[in-house]
Amino acid sequence: IGGYQMHAISTNYISQKNQAIKTLDPEHDSTASVNANAWKREGNLALQEKKFQDAVDCYTEAIKLDASNHIFYSNRSAAYASLGQYEKALDDANKTIELKPDWPKGYSRVGAALAFLKRYEEAATAYQNGLKLDPNNDQLVNGLKEVEKEVSAGQMPMNPFADPAALDKLRANPTTRAYLDQPDFMAMFNMAKGNQQFMTQFMNDSRFINAMGVLLGINLSAGAPSNPEPQSEPKTTTTSSNQPSSTTKNVNKDKSKTTDTSNLSDEQRKATEEKELGNAAYKKKNFEVAIAHYTKAIEYDPNNVTFYTNRGAVHFEKGDYDACIDDCRKGIEIGRECRADFKFIGKAFARIANAYVKMEKYEDALTNFEKSLSEHRSQDVVKKYNEIKKRMQEIEKKAYINPEISLEEKAKGNEAFQKGKYPEAIKHYTEAIKRNPDDGKLYSNRAACYVKLAEFSLGLKDCDECIRLDPTFIKGHLRKGNILLALKENAKAAAAFSKALELDPDNAEARDGYYRSNTVNEADPKKRAEAAMQDPEVRNILSDPAMRLILEQMQNDPHAAREHLKNPDIASKLQKLIDCGILSIR
Repeated sequence: IGGYQMHAISTNYISQKNQAIKTLDPEHDSTASVNANAWKREGNLALQEKKFQDAVDCYTEAIKLDASNHIFYSNRSAAYASLGQYEKALDDANKTIELKPDWPKGYSRVGAALAFLKRYEEAATAYQNGLKLDPNNDQLVNGLKEVEKEVSAGQMPMNPFADPAALDKLRANPTTRAYLDQPDFMAMFNMAKGNQQFMTQFMNDSRFINAMGVLLGINLSAGAPSNPEPQSEPKTTTTSSNQPSSTTKNVNKDKSKTTDTSNLSDEQRKATEEKELGNAAYKKKNFEVAIAHYTKAIEYDPNNVTFYTNRGAVHFEKGDYDACIDDCRKGIEIGRECRADFKFIGKAFARIANAYVKMEKYEDALTNFEKSLSEHRSQDVVKKYNEIKKRMQEIEKKAYINPEISLEEKAKGNEAFQKGKYPEAIKHYTEAIKRNPDDGKLYSNRAACYVKLAEFSLGLKDCDECIRLDPTFIKGHLRKGNILLALKENAKAAAAFSKALELDPDNAEARDGYYRSNTVNEADPKKRAEAAMQDPEVRNILSDPAMRLILEQMQNDPHAAREHLKNPDIASKLQKLIDCGILSIR
């Protein structure tokens, strides 16, 4: 999107179009709504030809005649987005929803504009609102997936002060609890909560830094872990996060064995010794011995969360997942009572979730991963959460497959298509695809609907999927060729029709399409070359210094072409220039 030259429509152009509109509707040239729809058609044509500024101006003329039509704003939003003017695209998308709040496509426009503006959370909300109206809408579903990827990939900075549990976390910490009674600190907290950009202004305040560290589960003031306990947890060569973890390196083994226990009570000292014995037994995979030592440690110090989660990890390795869950839940209960570090609570929830994964209870696993992330955000847990969520979606998708229902929905789609009810037909074909996703013909049918609605990019995508699933289905190649012709991608259209001719050399539509693909603009080579320069692939080829040197050599030495054509990569690029009329070889 972008990269195309923007230009304004001249007064003469507007005048010509007005005359054309009168010609389109000679009996109703005084009717504003009819003329407005004619302007919309002109805008649609301009959009198809990638004349985005022309499209904007046409839709603007339509709006002047009928400002109550939501489709005009929706289409202009798409044109503005193609020009890279995303704020204007968002304004028009919001106006679309204002005029037609029950139209799912309006929410798709809002979501797309917000995504371009990198306001991913707001975009996700827009897509979700649209899905409430049409849960099976592909544009909304795909748009939501894309913005969720951006969020989960960490491309959005997290605002810990916006966490609903932020005040509870600060209140539970002995250091930050006192800050909540200080008006100036609460003013900083509320400003950061409302807009995370304020966070940078308060980083010179030690209270703010401490509070952020508590909310994120790290010690920002000291540059080291706020609680040393995890470093003494057991560790095995298994990479699963469900086992007791330890960051203690080999060089620190002796140091870990001589942990300073001078500040501990006798009972706590004995508990620590039992834990270390349990860690050693765990590393040797003497699980029963490890459990005995961790149990003894709990008897000496029943208020230490780590002892429960360590014993739970041993149960996990043994395959006793119920016992693992019980121990971790007990650890969470104890941790809540003793106001333990949120990081330990989060780890316990993550261990419960992993146990549920092993038991294939994925909904319970997701619930506990979410609880873990609400306590402490760990990238490992985020990754596992997304993996399980994807796995559940795949399971649900497979369970939803039913070829018989797919045929019923296809029949309903065909009926709606025949009546010209294309959005309704899309809805039925989409349901048919979900019920039988391996039937390529369904994608071809839906592509035909998209073409009727001038949604050529979606139609092209469906044609590609149809061809991938069923390369011998000639209609898929024909529809793809016709869409590419409409998009002025003549070389690609010719290739699609050529594939169709390979399947059926006598197919009249394929022959006609191939002929049209190769004859468009031949009468005016200059116009054809100008059209070709709108293709980003052509521009990239011509801007490549190596290709420019090759073209110069071919111009000075015609025999050089033979050598260059032996290189498949160079040959394909030269063929692209030939197909577009920019290069000719005699």
